Amino acid sequence: MYKITLDIDGMACGMCEAHVNEAVRKVADVKKVTSSHSKGTTEILSEVEIDEAKLREAIEATGYRVLSVKLAPYEKKGFSIFHKK
Repeated sequence: MYKITLDIDGMACGMCEAHVNEAVRKVADVKKVTSSHSKGTTEILSEVEIDEAKLREAIEATGYRVLSVKLAPYEKKGFSIFHKK
């Protein structure tokens, strides 16, 4: 699983977040996508790596600017009933 974090310029409200999320969903099969206009970020969880160029093109076509893209492995955080001794 991968976590992709995008820094995005131009989001000003919840509707902007929705536009960015929809643009991401159109170009990639993602598990989850969330955007924050106040932080200027979009976080994507995906089973596979997503083509950065496609992401940039889709988001920038909606009028927002992608400033950076960070890709990192992602492991779902949870709790275990088993404790290490």
